[in-house]
Amino acid sequence: MRAGLRLMIDGSEGIEVVGEASDGSEVPDAVARLDPDVVLMDIRMPVVDGIAATAALRRGGSRARVVILTAFDTDDLLRDALLEGAVSFLVKDAAPRSVVDAVHDAAAGRSSFSPTALARLVALATRSGGPDRAPSTVVSATDRRDPSGADLPELVTAREWDVGRLVARGLTNSEIADALFVSQTTVKTHLSSLFAKLCVTNRVQLAIRVLEHETRIDS
Repeated sequence: MRAGLRLMIDGSEGIEVVGEASDGSEVPDAVARLDPDVVLMDIRMPVVDGIAATAALRRGGSRARVVILTAFDTDDLLRDALLEGAVSFLVKDAAPRSVVDAVHDAAAGRSSFSPTALARLVALATRSGGPDRAPSTVVSATDRRDPSGADLPELVTAREWDVGRLVARGLTNSEIADALFVSQTTVKTHLSSLFAKLCVTNRVQLAIRVLEHETRIDS
């Protein structure tokens, strides 16, 4: 599998394969030594799986962006991989062009998902009872089930949670700013605060945290 991926990716314009690892336990040292921009990570590996290896990279402060490529796309694996720091999630039957594009996207800071993985993300959001308002609708602190803010995660302000809920609906910074009548700079400030308080590193992880919290409140 790795040999096939190397042949497919290494010949693509703008991509150079700088190393390989046969097991998740080898990943942190290899990444520290080779300093790649992107890591193409399998989930099912002996000794240490890809999700644990992704978590180890995040704990170690690696700048590499992780693209998960796996034959398994269950809800738990998708959620865990994204929460541990992966930026993209593809299944192994993805077209070669999709894999190459995902590597380029990850290097540029963009996320990619196979159609089945994207459908699972949407299903997770739907099952969680996520907000069903139109993007143009303003969400204020009084829209919450508990106006006192008691249902918010610890230390998160009402306005920060407003921003988080809109991120979970897929809105851009510009759309969030318009919905809440604030500047994009203010949105970015709230996002930075949310990332720190909820221990996440990207918008996908933030969205999952928001949906998980609101699922617990609903239940």
